[in-house]
Amino acid sequence: MNLSEEQVLALAPDDSSRKAGKDLANLSKWQKRELNELALWGECQGSGKDPYRTQIDIGNIAFKCTCPSRKFPCKHGLALLLLYVRNNSSFSTAEAPAWVTDWISKRAEKEETKKEAAAKPVDVEAQNKRKLEREKKVTNGIADLQLWLKDIVRNGLLNLPEKEYSYWDNMAKRMVDAQASGLSYMVKALGATNFYADGWQSAFLDQLIRTYILCESFQHLENLNESQQAEIRAAIGFSQNLDEIKNQEGVRDNWLVLGTLSTEENNLITEKTWLLGQKTNKYAVQLQFFVRTSVPENRLMPGMSYDAELVFFPGTVAQRAIVKQQFQSNTISQVNGFADLKTMNTYEAEISICNPLIDEHALLVNHLKPVLIGNNWLLQDQKGHVVNLKNTEEKIWKLLAIAGAKPIPVFLTGKENRYEIRGAWAMETYFTI
Repeated sequence: MNLSEEQVLALAPDDSSRKAGKDLANLSKWQKRELNELALWGECQGSGKDPYRTQIDIGNIAFKCTCPSRKFPCKHGLALLLLYVRNNSSFSTAEAPAWVTDWISKRAEKEETKKEAAAKPVDVEAQNKRKLEREKKVTNGIADLQLWLKDIVRNGLLNLPEKEYSYWDNMAKRMVDAQASGLSYMVKALGATNFYADGWQSAFLDQLIRTYILCESFQHLENLNESQQAEIRAAIGFSQNLDEIKNQEGVRDNWLVLGTLSTEENNLITEKTWLLGQKTNKYAVQLQFFVRTSVPENRLMPGMSYDAELVFFPGTVAQRAIVKQQFQSNTISQVNGFADLKTMNTYEAEISICNPLIDEHALLVNHLKPVLIGNNWLLQDQKGHVVNLKNTEEKIWKLLAIAGAKPIPVFLTGKENRYEIRGAWAMETYFTI
């Protein structure tokens, strides 16, 4: 295992875990630090009577700890790995205890099962049959969803705020049954509308229309080109072969990591990372899915720049990408985004014309500052143009604390004059917000 301290810290799920991991990476806080050819393990005394047992699979970099933290990796896992990277001679070689060998053995069995499954010859006939069955399920599910959406329009929006959670959840589950996970998320987004905010009807109808357009598009795939078909099928929830995509030619650039966002549902973590090519000015989104007991294949640290080759998924507006090769990482003190908000809006309009299904854009804009107009916080550029925000006041105050009244580069996500602040650069440093 040949990792740098920077690479270890990049595994942290957030800034607080990163700081806590650094603080715990102290020899005096660990009662035991041992290793063999397969794993590292140690015991760290916490607030309870028994020490926390932490273990790391050094072959595939996976963590397990007895602490109650729901973050992954937890601060103990980060600290133990940091200790090893800094001073591996402080670990003694030993025979692994049962709680380590049991875990490693189970992981090895799972890997072997995967290899055996991959080695089996593909039954093409059965595969085609499954594809046809799924197409039928999706088509039937879409028919039910379209009828449901039309009923919402026929009955009007007045009573929607009074609808119970089950009204939205039942249709979302119906889409899961139809194997259309993308549509399930879109239905959940309808139900997650803030029905007590001013102007909620506009945001709700925007989401409803996009959902309906996606349903209609799927039923007319034969009239669309390959890029459009791939984009629509991906939005519905059809998976794409990552190995095939990785074999395609990629785009090499110095990719600036704008920010990351992790969400968890049913023990499955989805990590979204936004990037910007510093030479090509091309935006990219990396999506990774993993359970809490593992780590993503490529953990990229916000504020860093990576010389890497990215391969983009097919689509009319190709933004989702995977890392094909990573060469080196660099710190960066200067960033270059859109010159002003008008330029940003022009870019958004061009993208939306190509693909109206995109629910948010990643946008880096130079020289922005928060301003209070009436009771609302807005972002203002140097030409006096402003955009609305959907951040909490806590995030606004954090941005003010970082920049004061000075305009700085700010990373936003959102669309159509409603944006969320994700990060900012000040004093040659990146700040997550």
